[in-house]
Amino acid sequence: MFHPRPCGCKGQRSCLLCEKDHGAWKTESWVTEEDKEWSYIYCPLCDFAWPGWETNSWRIHPNHQGEPIKLCGIKLLLEFVSEEEEKDLLVYMDEIPWDLSQSGRRKQNYGPKCNFKKRRLRTETFGGYPAFTKFIQDRFTTVDILKGFQTVEQCSLEYIVERGASIDPHIDDCWIWGERIPTLSLLADSTLTLRKFNGPRSKYNLTDTEGYPPIIRENGTVRVDEEIAREFNQLSQKRSGYENSQEKPQEYIGSKKSIISSLQRIPGRCLVRIPMPRRSLLILYGSARYDWEHGILREDIPSRRICITYRELTPTFLSHGSESETGSQLLETSKCFWDHRQHYGLNT
Repeated sequence: MFHPRPCGCKGQRSCLLCEKDHGAWKTESWVTEEDKEWSYIYCPLCDFAWPGWETNSWRIHPNHQGEPIKLCGIKLLLEFVSEEEEKDLLVYMDEIPWDLSQSGRRKQNYGPKCNFKKRRLRTETFGGYPAFTKFIQDRFTTVDILKGFQTVEQCSLEYIVERGASIDPHIDDCWIWGERIPTLSLLADSTLTLRKFNGPRSKYNLTDTEGYPPIIRENGTVRVDEEIAREFNQLSQKRSGYENSQEKPQEYIGSKKSIISSLQRIPGRCLVRIPMPRRSLLILYGSARYDWEHGILREDIPSRRICITYRELTPTFLSHGSESETGSQLLETSKCFWDHRQHYGLNT
């Protein structure tokens, strides 16, 4: 059970295949029936989350019922790609080999190989992205909240019903991956479920965020590079001083005040369900990015679904940070787009 299995699962993670054929067991769902009574559905048309569990209930807008909550850090753009663009993407992606992943998923990953626990990365295997996906990154420039976004990882995941595909609740690593996380959904509607994170801040390298200025202001606009660099340097100096004195006064986390204040207005026991319609682009940032774990339940995969998730660098890896040399190398490689058929020898 705790060794890698032919299906790609290992540890306590499992899929329908290893549960049936290799003696693995499915751990209890991280959402109980009682939890569902405390859930809210995010509506992209009014930017509020309303009581309920069935995700499609957002489509009754503006006729919502109950008392809504406001969760900062969610932006959902419907129909981000056209039906024709979606069709072409799926054809090209299926021409590329899929690698096995955990919990019934398969993946195609383009980016540096990272060891988040040891805080190490390898860049030699990263060579850029398939050219047929370039238009997606180009289209990011039309989204106000993605101003200045520089992709350094593009990860495609396939969810299959027959494998019982899902993804456990988690927060994307905060040592190398920056604040904004855009995800493009293809082929099927699905749902992202968020729950408040109550674990130690050492997990997911969350302590690193205490030294980062937020990229997005409270009014939803993006800070310019000069402003980010100035505050990052100020926070770095303060952090160094606090570490030397072994004191961490309240102002040490001053850049997170807007996130903390938004959490205080949300019920203590709460799930937020975010719809991910096919061809939509979901962007997590701010509180939704750092204060909530996100995952996808088996029951929310109705048919084969593919998503493409993009990641940017933290300030540490940008021009004003201590890892700027590595970051510069990654950003230079990220400018490369190659023909997938030639790359994988499909033209012969």
